[in-house]
Amino acid sequence: MTAGASGASALWGKAYSGAADISVDIYDYCNADGSRRLADSQTYSLASTLNLSRPRTGGDETEDNPFSLLFAAGDPSQAGAVSFWSSAVGTTSGQDLAGNPRDPRLLLTYWDVGWSDGELDARLTDPHTQEAVALNLLNWPSPVVACRTDLGQLPGGYPHALASGATFAGHLDGSTASLTAEGGSTDGLIEFRFEFQGTAS
Repeated sequence: MTAGASGASALWGKAYSGAADISVDIYDYCNADGSRRLADSQTYSLASTLNLSRPRTGGDETEDNPFSLLFAAGDPSQAGAVSFWSSAVGTTSGQDLAGNPRDPRLLLTYWDVGWSDGELDARLTDPHTQEAVALNLLNWPSPVVACRTDLGQLPGGYPHALASGATFAGHLDGSTASLTAEGGSTDGLIEFRFEFQGTAS
């Protein structure tokens, strides 16, 4: 936990609302040789929220961040929506392999969050895709048939799990948030950048 973590407790319970201006580059592997290529680029804006809370606890572990962070741009089901979760609590067996009782709540930490003197510096370190609990997502439409955009897209969007290395950083204090994020998806099909401007309610 960073040196500024003690002051970060003043941000627990803060909720910021505003808008995110998002740029997305979409890639495919539709070149004749199967190599990756840029297929499309889109820019758009979505109403967004950022919620900060006390670090989550699951089992005998507590999230090792100054606060738990939840960011959402747009409705989760709409195309272009983005979600960041610094942590989550899942459920596992109430017994270990030896049959001994244990707390079934399992803490999953996704982001390494640093905060000091009003500056946020966060990095996605584990998308938890192997456990099938990816919560850091960018929702994007997929073609009905790969490499045949002329045949249209599947309705709604497809949730692309974000890869380790995504960043979320900038100014964050008790009244305003001015943050920039960038990263890509684990499947290599999406790269994104956005700027979020929010005001605490």
